[in-house]
Amino acid sequence: MQIQITGKGIELTDAIKDYVEKKMLALEKFYGRIIRADVSVGVENHHHQKGKIFVAECKLEVPGKDLFAGKNEKTLYKAVDKIRDYLEGELKKHKVRLQEKNPKDKRLVRASKEYLPEE
Repeated sequence: MQIQITGKGIELTDAIKDYVEKKMLALEKFYGRIIRADVSVGVENHHHQKGKIFVAECKLEVPGKDLFAGKNEKTLYKAVDKIRDYLEGELKKHKVRLQEKNPKDKRLVRASKEYLPEE
């Protein structure tokens, strides 16, 4: 997977880049065919009374569909964690939809059962 990280209103340090890369690469265990992740992190331009509000957005390119997540939090790392968690759920749903369309693909059937919560 290719990961493109951009910063808006903040300097991208090595720590931020490493953290974002680690979180985005962790998504591959849920769906191994992710092509690209475009991640944008930064600070909202609005002046808030409660301090800075950090924004993290990510667009994942997967075969057949693009997935998008954007979250606002008080810390940058929380915002990155939230988009990772959201995209994890979206990838699981995407995998199940693919399995329903193509039930003969046994790899998708096994993989989707591993990550689905029991009802």
